[in-house]
Amino acid sequence: MVEQLDTADYVAIAVYFVLVLAVGLWSTFRPNRGTASGYFLAGKDMHWFPVGASIFASNVGAPMFIGLAGTAAASGFAVALYEWHAIYLLIALGWIFVPVYVSSGAFTMPEYLKKRFGGKRLRIYLSVLALFLYILTKITGEIYSGAIFMQQLLGWNLYLCVIVILAVTAIYTVAGGLAAVIYTDTLQTIILLIGAFILMSLSFVEVGGWEAMMEKYKMAAANYTLADPANYSCGLPRDDYMHIWRDPTTGDIPWTGAVFGLTTLGIWVWCTDQIMVQRCLSAKNMTHAKAGAVLAAGLKILPFFLWIIPGMISRILFPNDIACADPDHCEEVCGNKAGCTNIAYPLLVLRRMPSGLRGVMLAALLAALMSSLTSIFNSASSMFTMDIWRRFRRHASQHELMIVGRACVLVEVGISILWLPILEASQSGQLWSYLQAVSSYTAPPWCCIFLLSLFWSRCTEPGAFWGLMISLVVGLIRMIMDFALPAPFCGSKEEDPRPDVLKDVHFLHFAIILSGVSVISTVVISLLTKPRPPEKLRRVTWWTRHDTLDPEETESDDDFAEDEVTEKEIASHKKSVGRVLYNWLCGIDEKPKPKLTPEEKEIIKRKMTSLKESPFASRLTTIAAIIIATMTTFLLGFFH
Repeated sequence: MVEQLDTADYVAIAVYFVLVLAVGLWSTFRPNRGTASGYFLAGKDMHWFPVGASIFASNVGAPMFIGLAGTAAASGFAVALYEWHAIYLLIALGWIFVPVYVSSGAFTMPEYLKKRFGGKRLRIYLSVLALFLYILTKITGEIYSGAIFMQQLLGWNLYLCVIVILAVTAIYTVAGGLAAVIYTDTLQTIILLIGAFILMSLSFVEVGGWEAMMEKYKMAAANYTLADPANYSCGLPRDDYMHIWRDPTTGDIPWTGAVFGLTTLGIWVWCTDQIMVQRCLSAKNMTHAKAGAVLAAGLKILPFFLWIIPGMISRILFPNDIACADPDHCEEVCGNKAGCTNIAYPLLVLRRMPSGLRGVMLAALLAALMSSLTSIFNSASSMFTMDIWRRFRRHASQHELMIVGRACVLVEVGISILWLPILEASQSGQLWSYLQAVSSYTAPPWCCIFLLSLFWSRCTEPGAFWGLMISLVVGLIRMIMDFALPAPFCGSKEEDPRPDVLKDVHFLHFAIILSGVSVISTVVISLLTKPRPPEKLRRVTWWTRHDTLDPEETESDDDFAEDEVTEKEIASHKKSVGRVLYNWLCGIDEKPKPKLTPEEKEIIKRKMTSLKESPFASRLTTIAAIIIATMTTFLLGFFH
């Protein structure tokens, strides 16, 4: 299926790379990048549009092209729940969660937990687990999706494709920090939407419009399935393909799991994950943080039209490939016995995009892939630097933190490349389901801990920690069973050997059970342990976010050491070209800086933790949020 790109395609790709590198490198000349707040929070000076665009682009990675479109090709509209459900949670992020995070003065989510509970265990545990999950799900999904697309489109060697992408991504992430990521995300969001809109329009014309698509999809099956539906019934589309809300027992995305279980996954992803929260924390004030969240919420309406509908159309146009129902035939088509819906979107690009526009679509995929990877790299380096490294180097200087943050990105790139053989060996018939299932076994306990942290002052550090430990054991047992006992392939004559608790309990329903285990264990242990004094809960819960006094901290390690550079050291490095390049890459300015007075430090701190908004701007963002939430409710009702 490999197609040869022509000159126009390569020109489009080249222009894309030049634009991204230019914007990314331009952002490295920002004056704030030599400080921790400048590198990790873009100097807390971002406007609402790049904040919102970056949130959207960070989420719309390559798995959206592969996983979301592939799941839509397999089962129809229901996967739209993941996108539209997120709209309400993005509004909650701006109005409920971010005010508390900003008030606490935290850079990262583990740092917030440290400020809320004290101690070290929660902060280190969340940092380590998040870094592990970034590699297991986010980086894995991005690289695997990008590899599928690029191999189908270009026929390039897998390692060559990934190394080139990671190299370009790492250059401006390492050099520019969060500012580079947000500015390039804004550019990539525009490219991504243009490419996806073009393909959606071409697909609709090809299939004959909305009504024709709805009629043709229900018969979109491979020839041998239509000839012998008794033996290949799993190759036919689901009867409920046009409905979003599906049966609690027979639905592939049961409505009960979508309403309750998916909420726990969504709160973790949108309201407590470092990748999303970090963008809102970089906003110049609360108004811009809220407006950015509203913009991202509005953009989340689009994936239904840009990826879900084209995924279904791809099955209509290429049923023998996308709707393969026999494991041997699926292996011939895409090398995966579990099914070929993952190639639905790449196949649509290959066979329906005209010359030149294929290059635009490849650029759109690269935009999605790279924007997500940069977000992951930057957020992971923030957590490693601020939450793990500083446990061992409590008084690390600004220079040291900048170097460690950039080195962390390079290490992540190396680990990502080493992970590729595992990716090749663990393909999933539906990538989207794999990613959501892994999240269902790990995310709900963290969602519950953050909710209890914000809204229940009696929640204690031992309660939170041991509640997480108990939930982790329960979740890991289910995850190990899931990977050790996979479901039989579609069309297989084998009986399902899995126990009832695995095959009859959907992963979204399991997320509800895991949330219950987490809440009960955390509440019981918290009530049996000593509560945290009120003076240490100032500005770290929803009820205390407006306190004028700062919380009492018994073991503060959040102050940065002063950077001291002598005139002799400056003179010794003045004429070294290598030293100049090193300083630029690491954001180090060796000119002596005047030491801040306590009053100046207090002014900076107040800016970082201010919740002030103008009444007009506050009303405007609230009205926008209500309008978008109302539109989403209408769509959920219309496609019930």
